[in-house]
Amino acid sequence: MTANAEKWDVLKVLNWTKGYLAEKGVENPRLEAEWMLCEALSLDRVGLYLNFDKPLSDAELALYRGMVARRGRREPLQYILGSQEFMGLEFRVTPAVLIPRHDTEVLVTEAVKRGEACRSILDIGTGSGCVAVAVAKALPEAEVFTVDVSADAIEVARGNAERNGVTVQFFQGSLFEPFAGKRFDMLVSNPPYITSADLATLQQEVRDFEPAGALDGGGDGLDFYRRITADAPAYLNPGGWLLFEVGAGQAGEVLELLNSGGFSNERFSQTDPAGIERVVGGRLA
Repeated sequence: MTANAEKWDVLKVLNWTKGYLAEKGVENPRLEAEWMLCEALSLDRVGLYLNFDKPLSDAELALYRGMVARRGRREPLQYILGSQEFMGLEFRVTPAVLIPRHDTEVLVTEAVKRGEACRSILDIGTGSGCVAVAVAKALPEAEVFTVDVSADAIEVARGNAERNGVTVQFFQGSLFEPFAGKRFDMLVSNPPYITSADLATLQQEVRDFEPAGALDGGGDGLDFYRRITADAPAYLNPGGWLLFEVGAGQAGEVLELLNSGGFSNERFSQTDPAGIERVVGGRLA
């Protein structure tokens, strides 16, 4: 696909890209080709379909060709486009943060369900800010705080809060480090939960491009659950909630950690749309 005397119209470009991405192992090559071409041409998908015979200019073709080359190297589409939708909101994403997954919407839903009376909520390990921003949007009366060890992640998350019109207080540090003497009504976290041994088996887009520090949960994937659960009672008001997203097969072990860590009241687990136990939580006794 080169810019020369040969004319590349929208349909021809899409057909070529579908074949190229399929050869590279991309799962939805036609759909992803469309999304990238929409971005390159500043069109929505309806506009794309109405312009199948539109020739691309040399500049448009060069821009698109660069995007396709990146996707062919298996860079995630969301990093190429620079955004991802989550809970009906648009989030900017960069390689400094994990790409928001729709599985994590279950964590937000469960937090909102239990958070109507909460005056202060802390999101631990915010990344893109998707959880904190979505919770702040749904619970405008609550004061939402968030923390991340990465300054780059905090910068992305702060921009996402501004973009979505919510107020969130951002802190850089490890877990509870910035909050000496502070107590909250709810703690939520989607911590790293992939076992160190499993990192090498992840999909190439995740393994080679998303931040490893936001994925690696240690030998059994539970390092951060232990650390957070052990320290959480010192940072919660009486009856406060602790909610986690968990990996497949981890719900039982994390519920046991909650039980032995003082969160024996109203413990629960909730499945995601695929039927996997995705969120667990408990209330401080």
